[in-house]
Amino acid sequence: MHIAVFTDYYLPTLGGVQTSIKAQKDTLEKAGHKVTIFCPLHQTSTDPSIVRLPTSTRFKPDNYPFAWSPDAVIDASISHIRELGDVDIIHIHSEMAAAIGGIHAGHSLRIPIVQTMHGRVDVYTKNVLPLPSVSTFILASLHRHSIPLADIPLTPANYTRTRLARRMWRLLVNQANQAQHVIVPSHHFARKLHDQGVIKPLTVLSNGLEPAVLDQLPPSAPRTRSAGEPLRVMWCARVSQEKRPLAFLEAIRQLPPTVIADMYGTGPALSSVRRFIRRHGLEQRVHLHGSVPQNAVLEAMRNHHVFVSTSFDFDNQPMVFLEAIAAGTPILYCDPDLSETVPDDGGILTTSPDAQDIAATLRNLLSHPDCISEMSEHMIAARGTTTQHQYTDQLLTVYSAAIKALHN
Repeated sequence: MHIAVFTDYYLPTLGGVQTSIKAQKDTLEKAGHKVTIFCPLHQTSTDPSIVRLPTSTRFKPDNYPFAWSPDAVIDASISHIRELGDVDIIHIHSEMAAAIGGIHAGHSLRIPIVQTMHGRVDVYTKNVLPLPSVSTFILASLHRHSIPLADIPLTPANYTRTRLARRMWRLLVNQANQAQHVIVPSHHFARKLHDQGVIKPLTVLSNGLEPAVLDQLPPSAPRTRSAGEPLRVMWCARVSQEKRPLAFLEAIRQLPPTVIADMYGTGPALSSVRRFIRRHGLEQRVHLHGSVPQNAVLEAMRNHHVFVSTSFDFDNQPMVFLEAIAAGTPILYCDPDLSETVPDDGGILTTSPDAQDIAATLRNLLSHPDCISEMSEHMIAARGTTTQHQYTDQLLTVYSAAIKALHN
């Protein structure tokens, strides 16, 4: 089978979507299939399996390459797919211009489409795009111009209460309904999509890590913290408001100096993070490492007692959670929706997303080091559930269902 993947985010930029796509590509290729990636890039790739879509030279949100213009992306997508001649399925992983190119290629050339919905675009656009009220209006207008728009009467919910949120949810639902089949990595996000009007078949299919990642990461012993040893805490995400890095720092500020934090990642809120650290004199306790490759993240996880996620009402299935499981690192998290990703007894949910409750939970771990070892044991036991290859057959089943749906 030849799969054409369309995404607005891919390597060398770092992130959960990119990591997930790379893992799927590698495992599909090892199973004998062919995968071609279509994406915007700052420079043309030397990899023949990666096709550079037309990319803006001016607009680079969060320094990510941005596929542009829509008409040029559509034309290039159709032309390349037609030239390849043997594409069996188009798999879309995003919602911007590259995704629109994939939808048009599928519709024009009668190739079935599978759409993976990775996350809450309503929250992402609010926190990452410049001038979100304007940017989301332009993005929604772009979709209306490029994709047939059905009447979508959204169901009232906390997450659809603002005009900006409703604008983006209509975009999400309308795009999902352009596909023959929709993949969602978590049950909680699948429920939201169904409630808001996605009528196409929905399959919940976990993300996974490349098997090579675990091969390079030997099994570790459960985390232990000896008497007098600092509690080493790790935070890793895009440094952006929806990930709530300042809530993490405020929690650290409330704790004694025996709690040491390392933050990995970059993003639009990095300057605010630096200001907070300087203002509160945390330079000796909080260390910023910037954006690092996946192997460095995994190695860092092995050297920390606990991984902290401060995201709330945003994430779908964070790839960094799978990385923590693979490394045997307990997870402290704030969003009850993410419980389905955390192995039983492998993590701890704060009583609320507030900084004081994050601090209270860390303070409890500081006083009870045995809890860290117990959680780490459960994470290590679940390590084998994180690899992508065990989900490849399910992914191929979805592809076959999409092909059948189009041609019936």
